[in-house]
Amino acid sequence: MDDASASPAPVSALPQAELDAITDQLVEKLKTVYDPEIPVDIYELGLIYKVDVSDDKDVVIDMTLTAPGCPVAGEMPGWVQDAVMEIPGLKSCTVNIVFEPPWDPSLMSDEAKLELNMF
Repeated sequence: MDDASASPAPVSALPQAELDAITDQLVEKLKTVYDPEIPVDIYELGLIYKVDVSDDKDVVIDMTLTAPGCPVAGEMPGWVQDAVMEIPGLKSCTVNIVFEPPWDPSLMSDEAKLELNMF
C-alpha cells in the first residue's frame, strides 16, 4: 500500500561536491573556536549539534554549552558566526544555543578526551 503522505527526502540544489566542500570548510572553521575554560575546540567537545546549509548558502547552527551558566554564553555564538562567515560565498550564519539534549562528556570526540586526559 502506498503511503501518499510520505514525502521524498529533500534534494539540495547545491551540487554534492560543493556541499561537501562547504561541510569541510565549516568543520575547519568550527575547530578554530574554543571554550576559553577548556583547551579543546567546540567541534571536538561535541558542542555542535546540527549544521544546516540552505540552497542559498544560509547556515543555521544549533549548538550547546558545557554548562547553562557558561561565562561566555553571550559571546560564543558571535565567535562561531564570525568564524563561519570567513568562508567565501556564504550568505548568512545564524547560531542558536540549545540545551536539549544537555551536553555531557560522552559527546566529546576521542581526540578531545585524549587532550583532556579522560581515558
